[in-house]
Amino acid sequence: MKALMIAVVGLLSCSLQVNAQQKQSGAIQFETRFDPAAAMEANGIKITPEMKDRLPESSKTDFELLFNATGASYTKVEETEDSNGGGRGGFRFGGISNRDYYYNFLDHKLTAVFDMSDTTYFLDGKLGQADVSMLGRGLIGQPVVEYIKSDEVKKIVGFDCHKVTIKTTSKRKIMEEEKEIVDETILWYTRDLGFEFSPNPALWTEGAVLSIQSKAGSTLATSIEFRKVNAKDINLPKKGTVITSDAYKAKLEQMMKNRGRGNGQRRAPGN
Repeated sequence: MKALMIAVVGLLSCSLQVNAQQKQSGAIQFETRFDPAAAMEANGIKITPEMKDRLPESSKTDFELLFNATGASYTKVEETEDSNGGGRGGFRFGGISNRDYYYNFLDHKLTAVFDMSDTTYFLDGKLGQADVSMLGRGLIGQPVVEYIKSDEVKKIVGFDCHKVTIKTTSKRKIMEEEKEIVDETILWYTRDLGFEFSPNPALWTEGAVLSIQSKAGSTLATSIEFRKVNAKDINLPKKGTVITSDAYKAKLEQMMKNRGRGNGQRRAPGN
């Protein structure tokens, strides 16, 4: 009898270990919605009916987070299955277009991958920190950011998620007029996944963010599947050029100057 009990306990222990290992990797599907008119109005730009008619309609884009115990990739869903070779496209919530993200959990490293001027660049970043492309045009000084935590909890794809409101106050020069813009973004995050992540790395406080809501749009995790994820699907692409934040900022400023001169250059695909 004692031997039978030991065998049963052993089997249960093995089963729990296997189940825990399986839940260390998988895929989470996200749906992003973006409204260009609402985004412009949120930034203090008055939209006339004529302007609204010319603006693109609100759009929906699907993204996938692939993760295992060592890292993750967050990319636009392509027609092909999991692959590092997928193209970067679609409007990323928060103002970043054509950008994929790769997370190295062991080194606490985050890398943005994007195409600009026919070159694929690797730009290192940090969760909770905006890069230069996020700051927008006409910004005067640094924004004032306030984080408001709440006791409110809700379920998203089966996980208990906690609410944080990010209130941002900034001054911008719009049509030669200085305006104060106040914006609020609501994050829902969980600690239960065991890693740190956000669909928009600048909008993060802790845990894994499964929902982002703002005046301009939203991003929401819609499903999760625990399964094996190959290392090749979460590793950086094999080809790319490392670029520093300062060098990236200089490139953006030069592109803006070129456009301002009206020299007829085409819009670069990374912006």
